[in-house]
Amino acid sequence: MSKRSTKLKSGDTVIVIAGKDKGKVGKVKAVYAPQHSVRHETMSIVVENVNLKTCHEKPNPSKQLPGGRVKREAALHVSNVAIYNPATQKADKVGFKFLTDGQKIRVYRSNGEAINA
Repeated sequence: MSKRSTKLKSGDTVIVIAGKDKGKVGKVKAVYAPQHSVRHETMSIVVENVNLKTCHEKPNPSKQLPGGRVKREAALHVSNVAIYNPATQKADKVGFKFLTDGQKIRVYRSNGEAINA
């Protein structure tokens, strides 16, 4: 299995480019690496207030949780989101640039500005 990486990190602002929530913008809460299984070789990502699912929870008196129906964010495939460029207000690609001190930073491909994460 080849090593895969993503150009998105937790805290980045992304836009959904495919699926039922297409066009929604939100912050990345978590990035999940691929599992060592044939069925789960893909990278997934969780975005705030996107891909909400209703979960039924049991009450837990020891933790004083009431239970009931709770809305939660479910994971999206990483190919269904793109980084959001606030300057152009559109989806963008991520590139890399090396600074003079040897530091590697992420940049927007369209305008070359550094991505602040």
